[in-house]
Amino acid sequence: MPIHIRRREFIVTLGGTAVAWPLAARAQQAAMPVVGLLGAGGFEADAFRVAAFREGLKETGYVEGRNVAIEYRNADGHYDRLPALAAELVRSQVTVIVGIGVTASALAAKAATSTIPIVFVIGGDPVKFGLVASLNRPGGNATGVSALNNLIVPKQLEALNEAIPKAETIGLLMNPTNPNTESDTREALAAGTALGRKLIVVHASAESELESAFATLATHKVDALLIRPDPMLLSQIGQLMSLAAQHNLPTLCSWRECPAAGGLLSLGASVTDAHRLQGVYAGRILLGEKPSDLPVQQSTKIEMVLNLKAAKTLGLHMPTSLLVRADEVIE
Repeated sequence: MPIHIRRREFIVTLGGTAVAWPLAARAQQAAMPVVGLLGAGGFEADAFRVAAFREGLKETGYVEGRNVAIEYRNADGHYDRLPALAAELVRSQVTVIVGIGVTASALAAKAATSTIPIVFVIGGDPVKFGLVASLNRPGGNATGVSALNNLIVPKQLEALNEAIPKAETIGLLMNPTNPNTESDTREALAAGTALGRKLIVVHASAESELESAFATLATHKVDALLIRPDPMLLSQIGQLMSLAAQHNLPTLCSWRECPAAGGLLSLGASVTDAHRLQGVYAGRILLGEKPSDLPVQQSTKIEMVLNLKAAKTLGLHMPTSLLVRADEVIE
């Protein structure tokens, strides 16, 4: 009987506040700032980026679920979905939009709103893409981090040349829908010419096009492959490395995931460092700072990872010059 009375009292109390409680909950939720996360690659592919972003956010005192909420939208490698997803976040009236993983995310957010703050990470020049007026004075509702991965193409080709001096023909795999493709291609062709190497450019914008791209590389008898940064390609890293192994093709990427999955070498800007800095900027905006007052940061941390097991399988002897420069060696 006492239990029954308590249960009835609980029900009456709950019923008496049935109208007020949801209103209070909504008010509390409304008071909590909301970060809209706009990803391009897929939840699994972007997981480490999001984790790094959360770390940066935490540095400013914001923890998801405690004093900030995060709304997730992801295009799963289909860039044409980004504008609609960005529009959804704008309609949700998020406090700030964070573009994860690719320039296209930042461009979609910028096209969707001129008032909601945007924090991006891109591998190119944000001024060239119209995201900011200048690096030091962004001047609008967007700021963020530029990894300038396109400028590292010459260093990547130099590393391939060091690892495989006899590689005369190098394949370059790119996603043609990535906004950086045109500038990346120019940089790569110029760097290849400077090193006396021939570059064969192949494109793949979806998983279904990967085998055809590798067949084209085989036709041209390329000696090595450089894969340019792209969320769709990153999401297919397992298949990419499997195809490279089938074709006995040494592979270099910008991400650690490449040698971790069996590729030869990775050399590129630290993606985790760039997204950590992005999280710090998002936190500072939540604290009241304006994007126009936050200069675009440049992520200068470069990482090299070398897979000795892959080198041995390919019959390659890695020079000491590369081994001593590597941040990580997979054996």
